[in-house]
Amino acid sequence: MLPQTMAQLEEIRSDCLKLLHKRAALSAFCAVIPLPGCDLASDVAIMCELLTTINRKFGLDAMQIAQLDRERRKILLVLITSAGNEFIGKVVTTRLIRGVLKQSGKKLAVNQAGRWLPAVGLAFSASVSFGAMYYLGLSHVEQCYQVAKDYMHHVDTRWLGDVIELSSAQQN
Repeated sequence: MLPQTMAQLEEIRSDCLKLLHKRAALSAFCAVIPLPGCDLASDVAIMCELLTTINRKFGLDAMQIAQLDRERRKILLVLITSAGNEFIGKVVTTRLIRGVLKQSGKKLAVNQAGRWLPAVGLAFSASVSFGAMYYLGLSHVEQCYQVAKDYMHHVDTRWLGDVIELSSAQQN
């Protein structure tokens, strides 16, 4: 369910940032496991779970959006589209995550090159994994926050009946 107040929205954001720190640390830990491809496979799984959880917490999961009435869904989908995020309101799949990770393929190359220097390479690989996971996750949290905030400003979220767009209601 979409947050109703700014206090709820801020609490959700804080919870998501705590979760993000934990998942980025897990990604860093997986990066130091000396098995080929282990870090990439774990990053895909971690990111898939993380994005799905963030979407659900903000009320922007595909199933939650589908339960909204037609007018609210239309307004929300316009806001999501304008945010330019390819994960909000969609079922996050490993295929979608792999596409994003391929776009940031430098991380993989740097991680693999860093493995040639055992101690320094592992530390460097872990820091790159943490940074990449944190950056992608933070970007997603902030975009979800902004979409939910914009939705709250466009629609009176306290109203349970017909949708009242605040911008047109204030003009009357």
